[in-house]
Amino acid sequence: MLEIQNLHASVLDIENSEILKGVDLKVNKGEVHAIMGPNGSGKSTLANVLMGRPDYEITDGDILVDGESIAELRPDQRAHLGLFLAFQYPAEIPGVRPWQFLKAAHDAKAEARGEEKMSVRNFTKLFDEKVEAVGINPDLVKRSLNEGFSGGEKKRNEMLQLEVLQPSMAILDETDSGLDVDALRIVAEGVNSMRSPERSFIVVTHYQRLLNYITPDIVHILVDGKIVQTGGPELALVVEKDGYREYLPAAGATG
Repeated sequence: MLEIQNLHASVLDIENSEILKGVDLKVNKGEVHAIMGPNGSGKSTLANVLMGRPDYEITDGDILVDGESIAELRPDQRAHLGLFLAFQYPAEIPGVRPWQFLKAAHDAKAEARGEEKMSVRNFTKLFDEKVEAVGINPDLVKRSLNEGFSGGEKKRNEMLQLEVLQPSMAILDETDSGLDVDALRIVAEGVNSMRSPERSFIVVTHYQRLLNYITPDIVHILVDGKIVQTGGPELALVVEKDGYREYLPAAGATG
C-alpha cells in the first residue's frame, strides 16, 4: 500500500518554488488511481517525487510504502521495493540495448531482495516473450535504448519494462502524451493485462481519453499542488465535458 501524507515539495535549491502543497492520497493494493489536472498543477512533480527524483526536495509530509517511510530512499532503493515510473518523455541511452538494460535492472532487483539472478538463457526467453506480447518490432530492440524510436515505440518499450520487471506499484506519468489511437490502445492493453490484486497503478494524465481504455477505480483532480476533488470514473467524464475551471478557486489557483 502507498500512502502520501500532507506532501509538500519544491524544486531543489530554489526559493519559493513549492509545487506540491499538501497532497494526501492512499492507494491500496490492486487499485488503479487516475490523477488529472490542468498544465502546471503538479501532476508530473508528484510522480517524480514519489520515485525520488533528486531535482526535488520534500519540505513537509511523508511517503509510506506498507507503513514504512521511503522519503529518504534513493530511486533505485524505491525501485527495489516495487515502485516503477513510466516517464512522460523516455530518454535515449546510446550504447545500451533494451535487453542489456532490463537484464541489469532485473539482476539488481534480485540482488536487493536476496534472490537468485536469472540465467542469460532464461532471461532471453522471458525478454523475447514480452517483446512479442507488447507488440514491439523485434528489430527495434536491437538498437540502443529508445534511440530512433517514435513516441509510440518509446511508450511500448516502457510497457516492455513494466512486463519484465513486474513492479507492485506502477506510476505512469502522462504515458498517453503524443500517442496515436493504436499506440494508446497497446499501452492500455499492457496496463490492463497486468492489473492484479497485488499490483497498483497511478495513472497521471491531462486528458480523459486514456481512461477510455484504462478504467480507474478512483479519479483525483490535482490543482495548484493539492487534490481538490476525488470521485469515481465518472469524474473524468465531467472534466472532459466541463474542463477544470470550477476547481481552480478551490485550490486558490488563478490559471
